[in-house]
Amino acid sequence: MNSKTTYYIFLLFGFLFISCDRDFKEIQRVSKVEFVPTSEAENFVMRYTDSARIKSILKSPLMYDYSNLEYAFTEFPKGVHVTMFDENAKQSYIEADYAINFAKSEVIDLQGNVKITSHNGRILETDQMYYDRQREWIFTEHDCKLTDPNGVYFVKGFDAKSDLTQLEGRNFSGSGNFSE
Repeated sequence: MNSKTTYYIFLLFGFLFISCDRDFKEIQRVSKVEFVPTSEAENFVMRYTDSARIKSILKSPLMYDYSNLEYAFTEFPKGVHVTMFDENAKQSYIEADYAINFAKSEVIDLQGNVKITSHNGRILETDQMYYDRQREWIFTEHDCKLTDPNGVYFVKGFDAKSDLTQLEGRNFSGSGNFSE
């Protein structure tokens, strides 16, 4: 094969690759699913009640509602602040930089500087936490820092009632005298 023939073959393959790349990009553009919220709200406040009693108040600077999708969800891209009330009206708080609430499961995925402050003085800090609204239960597999009136503890993985009682952690370490 001479050098001219080799040159034309490489040139032909070059054009084929360029046109395939354009076609592939067009296919990607056409098949791209866009999530468009059905509504959005600024300075959003939601009160969750049960039997005429307020169970929690969720506040967020921005909320996007994607209830038009098969797996509906609500997104809070600028964070959330949740105030929870127990049966004795004692308050506990959850804060996070970002949250997403999945409608069917009633689980809220909290991400970024997640901080839970309970009415009994406990503070739990982690990068990601899930909050099951129905069961009033929090859980994670991430590293956590638990500050208790008796000390500071570190734990990998955590389950608890949302007011930081009924604690179940794995691999506790730290200083202090931890008690339920």
